[in-house]
Amino acid sequence: SGQHVELGIAEHNLFLMLAAAGLSAELFGERVIPVGTLYDPFINRGLDALNYACYQGARFLLVATPSGLTLAPEGGAHQSIHTPLIGMSQAGLTYFEPAFVDELSTVMRWAFTHVQLPDGGAVYLRLSTRPLDQPERTLTEAQLDDLLRGAYWHIPPGPDAEVAIVYTGVVAQEALEAHALVLEDIPGAGLLAVPSPDRVHRDWSETLRARAAGERRSAHIERLLGMLPRRAGLATIIDGPPATLSWLGSVRGHRVAPLGVDRFGQSGDIPDLYRTYRLDAEAILDAVAAVLVPLRDDR
Repeated sequence: SGQHVELGIAEHNLFLMLAAAGLSAELFGERVIPVGTLYDPFINRGLDALNYACYQGARFLLVATPSGLTLAPEGGAHQSIHTPLIGMSQAGLTYFEPAFVDELSTVMRWAFTHVQLPDGGAVYLRLSTRPLDQPERTLTEAQLDDLLRGAYWHIPPGPDAEVAIVYTGVVAQEALEAHALVLEDIPGAGLLAVPSPDRVHRDWSETLRARAAGERRSAHIERLLGMLPRRAGLATIIDGPPATLSWLGSVRGHRVAPLGVDRFGQSGDIPDLYRTYRLDAEAILDAVAAVLVPLRDDR
């Protein structure tokens, strides 16, 4: 039947409540699945309680919006800048940032199972209130599996692709626009969606540890990027810290030009702010050009 509790502007209390309700199975023998919603920039207000909730193994779904600059008219105080790195670094919490409804529904089905598994944990969804045109498509089983592993090819690269655009979250619109323009000059350019930088980075780190212990293992992101020639470049973009995706260059040695937000405070509409902070399609084209220049100079 469910219950709704309104806490108002009390994010620390929200995380304390999610921790308590998320431990119901251990404390009372019956699991409830709490879903907490808040402004994404205000996750910072409750970080201590969030950290200890995850430390205790509490199970909950954290839904935070708007991501990045997408509540632009409200100014800098409501612009979330570094929350993706919180999602990636917090143990016991799995961070997703889907762009489209078909991705979100897939992730939510996975999440409601994950919070109930013995080796599961809490899940954080970083979403946006910005309307996006939804793609008319049916994701294949392989794409759905890749999506839940953290990344999938929205548009696979050609065999001799010189570049791929990599995006997370609401900037899918700009990534698609830039990719369409890139194809005019670079046939075969790829478009990689990364709905969970957390999942792909964790798998990559675990793979490196396994190899150090003598195991033979390959990471999911390694297999995906293996479809690109090593001399290709990556232009990455997220409405968040560029470091969220810039590490991808370490996987197979691709050059990376990372776009993202590392400052805040300006007010305006989304197109103006995306242009100011270099998150628009033109900035992506500049990033593509930046990773192409060394490749073509080498020739």
